[in-house]
Order: sequence, then C-alpha cells, then structure tokens
Amino acid sequence: MDIGGTKLLAIRVDDRGTAETEPLYMAAPGTAEELVSAVLAAAGQLSGSGRPEAVGVGVPGLVDRSDTLLFAPNLAGAAGARIGSALRVGASAARVWVGNDATAAGWAEFRVGAGQGSSDMLMVTLGTGIGGGVVSGGQLIEGAHRFAGEFGHMVVDPNGPLCPCGKKGCWERYASGAGLGVLAREMAVAGGAADLTARAGGDPEHVKGEHVTAAAAAGDAAALEIMRRFGWWVALGLANLANLFDPEVIVVGGGLVDAGAVLMDPVQEAFEGLVEAGGIRPMPIVVPAVLGPRAGAIGAGLLAANAPGSAGVGH
Repeated sequence: MDIGGTKLLAIRVDDRGTAETEPLYMAAPGTAEELVSAVLAAAGQLSGSGRPEAVGVGVPGLVDRSDTLLFAPNLAGAAGARIGSALRVGASAARVWVGNDATAAGWAEFRVGAGQGSSDMLMVTLGTGIGGGVVSGGQLIEGAHRFAGEFGHMVVDPNGPLCPCGKKGCWERYASGAGLGVLAREMAVAGGAADLTARAGGDPEHVKGEHVTAAAAAGDAAALEIMRRFGWWVALGLANLANLFDPEVIVVGGGLVDAGAVLMDPVQEAFEGLVEAGGIRPMPIVVPAVLGPRAGAIGAGLLAANAPGSAGVGH
C-alpha cells in the first residue's frame, strides 16, 4: 500500500514486484484510527479469505522502529497510528513492513525500475512535498531511527516561506508541486502570464502547477520561464544530494515527472553547474522514474516479502 495526502493505493504483487491485481483506491484517512481501519480494509480486500503472506505500507512521514507513524507534515491527523501492530493482529499478516512512502518507491525503482543495474542510487519524489530514498552498496539505508531520506526538509533559505514541518525555507517549499504553484501565481499576479491566468478561469490567484505544465507543453513562453526557474530549484537540491552521497543514479519520481521534458530539461541544464566540480568529476545521471504512482506500493510489498516473520521490523 502507498498512502498519500488524498488517496490510499493498494495492489497485490508477487516477490518480483509484478502486479497481480489492478490497484485498489480508497480515500485518504484523516485520523490515526481511520488510517488503521483503511489499511486493514485494503489488506482484507486484496487477500480475500486467506491470511496475507506479507503486507507493506508506505506512508508520507516518519515511521519509527515500532512501525508507528510518528510525524507526517502532510497527513498530520494520522500521527500516532500503530500500523504494524494492527496488521499483525488485525490482519494476521505473516510479514510486515511499514515505512516512508518515498523510501519504498526508491526500493522499487532500484529493484525493478529506473535504478536497475546500479549499486548506489537516490530516489527523489516530487509531489505535494518532496520525499526520498537512499540505496548504498545495494542496501536500503533507513538510518539509525529509520528517518533517513527526508530530503524535502533540507533548508535552502532560512528566511523562506513556512513549511508544514514548522521550519522556514525547506527545499520542498520551492521544488514541490506547491512550490511550482507559488512561482506561477507570482508571475500571474504580476500580469506576466496571461495564458496561465486564462487556464485558471481568469483568476491569477487560482493558477496551479498543472496549469504551468500544460501551458509549457504547449510552448507558452511564460510557462516555460516558470519551469526554467522551478527546474533550477529542483537541480539545487539534487546537487546538494549529489555532493552528500555521490550516487551513480538519481531517480526523480512523483507526479511532477509526468511533465516530461519541460521539467527534466531545465533540471539537467542547471544540475552540472550546481554540483561541486561539475564538468570535472564523474557525474551522477539524473533519470525519470518509470514505475509511476504504483512505485511506493510495489516497493512496500517487496520490502514486506523480505521482512522477518516476527514482530520485528524488516530492513
């Protein structure tokens, strides 16, 4: 399962990550109790009358070693949900993995997606916020407390806008879908984006990221300029990560990747100039994800399949 800000996606996969069912979609839960109930309901629907061999759940936040959702800036009402224990008891799941959704997506892209063949890979998901996953030496890196990969909360401007996490100037305020919308509205309010304003029904305050990507794909000059600025912010964060981890591959996923070349081209153009010793050192390659919105659920399932068959957390 992959739980986002607006929906829960569940799918049954085999131990190679191949889908065995069409995705099951449910409304995103608002509270911890609703989250647990939704997870149990989805597990029951996909396993039928049998006991599920393994259940994996990716959630947009910090999951501790007791498989409890500790903190979720974009799903705040669900904090405290004891997902792992609910699955072991309520669904009688033999194996359970509960962790960050972008971490799970990263593992899926590493095993069966755009990162296949590498040994050191980063996953960056650009959506409502920004998540991430780290694979080093072929191993998933979750960190001492399982909180690794919170790339979106790198502070890139301490005087920047307030983030839902409570800090100011986090990378995801600039390089997520929300950040793209802010850039677009600023230009539209200033009167420099007539096509975007028209797409938003004539109100520049209603311009959203999807209006920008559609207009950019149609060749609108203002939208392309916004994507160039936005791509620079994306590349800045990717360059910081390249300096920290020196990966072979950086896989960029999330809903914004559907924009295609109008996003990836400006990111690629800015990336090398922002990395330390760019143009001299061997550079990580930056590629779009290939598994789409199912990546988090596939990765969670693969991780659950290899989790210990006990009350412990799988790694």
